[in-house]
Amino acid sequence: MSTASLAFSGAGPIAAATRQRVLDAAAALDYSGPNPLGRQLRRGRSGIVGVVVGDSLRRAFRDPVSIQVLDGLVSTLGPLDLGVLLIPGSSDPSGPAVDPLLETAAMDVAVIMWGGTTDDPMLGALRRRGTPTVLVEGQPAPDVASVGIDDRGGMRRATEHLLELGHTRIATVTLPFDRCRTEGLVPSDHLDHLDWEITRRRLAGVTDAGVTPVAIWATPASLVEHGRAAGTALLSTPDRPTAIACQSDLLASGVVLAARELGLRVPEDVSVSGFDGLDLPWLAPDVLTTVVQPLAEKGAAVGHAVEDFLSGAGPSTRELPVTLRIGTTTGPAPDLS
Repeated sequence: MSTASLAFSGAGPIAAATRQRVLDAAAALDYSGPNPLGRQLRRGRSGIVGVVVGDSLRRAFRDPVSIQVLDGLVSTLGPLDLGVLLIPGSSDPSGPAVDPLLETAAMDVAVIMWGGTTDDPMLGALRRRGTPTVLVEGQPAPDVASVGIDDRGGMRRATEHLLELGHTRIATVTLPFDRCRTEGLVPSDHLDHLDWEITRRRLAGVTDAGVTPVAIWATPASLVEHGRAAGTALLSTPDRPTAIACQSDLLASGVVLAARELGLRVPEDVSVSGFDGLDLPWLAPDVLTTVVQPLAEKGAAVGHAVEDFLSGAGPSTRELPVTLRIGTTTGPAPDLS
């Protein structure tokens, strides 16, 4: 048995001729190799990384940001012989906050995507299980690995760009505030109840630039239709903003579509900025001004954080830089006098 194990593992002291005899015998018996479950039991590992996508899978896979980050992650885990178990996040406020898979499925490391908080019930469940966890764009904690980007700095730079163009009436369209995913104008007293770290940091980037938004519109998800709804509402008022800083490119593209439908010119009547750096050829002739984040590289960084845990190195912290890319959707503030 030990000789056969050495032959199939490809490692250890076994003569080449002996290994070939074992493989020839296996081929004659149509035997493909040791049972993977047995191998996992011997190693004490499942070979699985649980990835909480942060939303329903249906919505997550409509978002190119999620797809590109997951692609970078899976491309990094594959050579490590690790598979991925996708676990949907909570998308229904009336439903359970934690998917049962998170509490029962075998996994060596868990990854929570998109803006968790230190009191996130999913993180609490993983802590109770003692599962090593990588938190993506969440609030760092000593016992979890964290991977993020300088989104606060990127949002500040995008807002400063609007100020340099002479805009003073600047609104912002945000990602969700909390698990309830409420859509609409955010009252000033609700800012203290902002639970999602990614939304908090990007909103802080606007105020870091010295801007108090004339309006803050929260969306339930980063989808074009939510950006269109926000743009329609914000640009239909008599005292409409001259610029709208959006927390994602899909939201920004929806705002651009809404402006077109209202007969407004972009950027002559209203400037729009996004965040992510996506390629959106269907938005032509417009090209978004956006904060570019390295999506595939971020996914790879998550994979390397998983690798750190499995090698015994413990939790690590990684932050990737972002850059501002000027497109056609921002221009000088219009004269409203």
